[in-house]
Amino acid sequence: MRDPYDVLGVARSASEADVKKAYRKLAKTWHPDQKPDDPTAKEKFAEIGQAYELLSDKEKRGQFDRGEIDAEGKPRFQGFPGGGPWGPRAGARRGGQAHDFEFRTGGGPFAGGRARAGRGGGAESQEDFIEEILGAFGGRRPRAESAFGGGEPPKGEDFKAEVTLPFRDWARGAKQRVRLPTGKDLEVSIPAGIEEGKTIRLRGQGLPSGFGGEPGDALIVVHVGKDPQFRAEGRDLRVEVPVTLYDAVLGGKVRVPTLDGAVEMKVPPGSDGGRTLRLRGKGVQAKAGAGDLLVELRIALPKGGDLRLTELAEAMRDNAPYDPNA
Repeated sequence: MRDPYDVLGVARSASEADVKKAYRKLAKTWHPDQKPDDPTAKEKFAEIGQAYELLSDKEKRGQFDRGEIDAEGKPRFQGFPGGGPWGPRAGARRGGQAHDFEFRTGGGPFAGGRARAGRGGGAESQEDFIEEILGAFGGRRPRAESAFGGGEPPKGEDFKAEVTLPFRDWARGAKQRVRLPTGKDLEVSIPAGIEEGKTIRLRGQGLPSGFGGEPGDALIVVHVGKDPQFRAEGRDLRVEVPVTLYDAVLGGKVRVPTLDGAVEMKVPPGSDGGRTLRLRGKGVQAKAGAGDLLVELRIALPKGGDLRLTELAEAMRDNAPYDPNA
């Protein structure tokens, strides 16, 4: 990985707040969901997360600045000066094999130590190797105790993402794919009817911690998209349906859109415009119980007008007027 300061675009003197601010800006910009057509976004997003993991940890950042670890957090070993009581002998196996290191104590002030061959091949063996060196300077101690004074290693940082569900998926419940800072895709189950702006916490799915601590959590903030037909009223849904004047007066049938497709519904005789009919169980499919679909009737007159309808309305006005507010 590149230098983490270069990845985040901050100076080596940057404060913790500056590092966090740069990370959040870059993570938002390079999140794969923001750049679905960019094949480099996933790799770039993961690199940003790794850089922040290192620089947000005070101890690891200090180790990197002192040259003790590399940009990936792995220990750097450069040997000890020759001629002293700790003269190292290093032998390397060929053919891509890991290195073997052996340390022997001489007759100096650290005499009495034991010789040990360290195994290469991974982060765990490298940590063992470092611990073996530190052990000669006062005894081997548990890693958590030596690094954190006996306390638990710090937890990784939480990762926050926002998703917007299409309205009908929100009303039925859905699974949403979320890209984590590690580049991993995770399918999140979002319950039907979840509140707008509600946060779902996925434990252990956030940024990794340094020094063996538990990873942080992923916080998924859910937003709900708009729908051209439905609007929510708690667990109920409301939809407006046009009906003819004669169906409103005489009664009839009308097709009503639902989440599962259109259904036929009876219109009682003498239905006013604005009257609300109810379809049970056709609302939000919440775990606590499905809501209803509220069907609001809207009387639609013939397009372009109708002479007979005009004459009928005039006759009613002249011969049988009525007050709708009475």
